[in-house]
Amino acid sequence: MKTFLRYFKKLHIWLLVNVLALGAFFVLRTRRAVMTALAEGFSMPLERALGRLNAHVSVSVAELCYAAAIIAAVVFLICSLIALCRAEYKREVFYRHVMLLVNVLLSLYLAFCLLWGVNFYADDFCDKSGIYPAPVAHDDLVAVTRYFAQQVSLHADGVPRDANGVCAVSRRAVLDAAPSLYEDMYGEFPFLYMETDPLPKPVYFSRVMSAMNVTGLYFPFTGESNLNMDFPTATFAATVAHELAHRRGIASEQQCNFLAVLASTRSEDPVYQYSGWLMGYVHLANALYTADPEAWYELRAGLPAGVDADLRFENAYWAQWKGTVSEASGKAYDTMLKSYGDKLGMQSYGAVVDLLVAYYR
Repeated sequence: MKTFLRYFKKLHIWLLVNVLALGAFFVLRTRRAVMTALAEGFSMPLERALGRLNAHVSVSVAELCYAAAIIAAVVFLICSLIALCRAEYKREVFYRHVMLLVNVLLSLYLAFCLLWGVNFYADDFCDKSGIYPAPVAHDDLVAVTRYFAQQVSLHADGVPRDANGVCAVSRRAVLDAAPSLYEDMYGEFPFLYMETDPLPKPVYFSRVMSAMNVTGLYFPFTGESNLNMDFPTATFAATVAHELAHRRGIASEQQCNFLAVLASTRSEDPVYQYSGWLMGYVHLANALYTADPEAWYELRAGLPAGVDADLRFENAYWAQWKGTVSEASGKAYDTMLKSYGDKLGMQSYGAVVDLLVAYYR
């Protein structure tokens, strides 16, 4: 036994370091001050440095990492099978390759916890701003939804449309305008300040993201905001704003959606304005439909043709992707959110209603 342990000494030391480091993280995650210090003193500065570095590359480095990981996994599997077939002592070879795989996965998970997981336990947007979601009164929900319906109607003619009346903006132009999007937010929320906001990256395999029901992805290992370039453009700009909120260390999906609406509607760009009002309306209207279908029908019937066309086009687009892949992807992400203490999981996308009503009422 001693000989066996000594023979794989480096792998065992690596495993011990992983286990001890992860154990320390899970013990300390309940100490908010420690997590906040770690996020502000290590995680976010490192991610921002990575973001500035990768900004010099026009393609998504995150997407390249995913592709490299898939290729590496296939190569590792093939090499492991070949080594196992050729080995005289198959048990030792099998053990070495399994331990190597376990250690690599644990190290990646540890890196993710340190770069992004800390933000789930550090002070968040609500703690820093003093704006908290609260129970929503029926009259307040109706009033704020009506306000958003009015605003999205007013801004509907400010965006270009195709022959079918559907929003048809340049995604590239939206990405190019993103770096200055949050500048008007710093006065009210100075903790959101970033010296530079690198351009979000378009994802080449965007339809794969659509199949997984993903519109955008912030990748902490490269500090990049990555955008699906295939889904309808009406809410594309607000989705960009959402991913830029994640770049500021905001882990909560509901808080990022709230910030996306706020930043987009304050923008001087009519495309961002319309997209922000539309995103806010969709969340509020979904909640109103559950609470008061009659009030929902009244507001929905009053929307102009352009908004109606965009809503129908969005619904039709996402309907084609419903199935096993999107459900599995959603369940996996929901599990990840809950594992870091976000008890609402994917429901937090709808809980943005509480913040919107608390702020706009």
